[in-house]
Amino acid sequence: MEGTVKWFNRTKGFGFIEGEDGKEYFVHHSVVAEGTFIRDNDKVSFEPAETDKGLQAQDVKLLQKGSDRDDIAEEGSEGSEEAPAEEAAEEAPAEETPTEE
Repeated sequence: MEGTVKWFNRTKGFGFIEGEDGKEYFVHHSVVAEGTFIRDNDKVSFEPAETDKGLQAQDVKLLQKGSDRDDIAEEGSEGSEEAPAEEAAEEAPAEETPTEE
C-alpha cells in the first residue's frame, strides 16, 4: 500500500501515515528501511498490519520526498516552511542545556 506521512517526530521515533485507503497507520522508526529518514508529506509504501494496538505500518519504504512533490507544493507551501522550524525546535532543547559558570 502507498500513503503519505501525516507527521513523524524524529526525536521520539514515531508518527503516522495516512494510507491510500484513508486510514491512519502508526509508524515506528524500527520499521523504516535502515539509513532512510521520513518526514511530513513524504510519499511511502508500506505493509498494513492490524495489531492488538491498532493499525500499524510495517516495511516502510520512501518513494518520494515531500519537498519534491508537485501535488502538494501549492496548497502546502506554508506547511513546508513550518517543517524545518518544528525540527529545529525538537533539536533545540539539546543545545540549550543549562551550564554552570
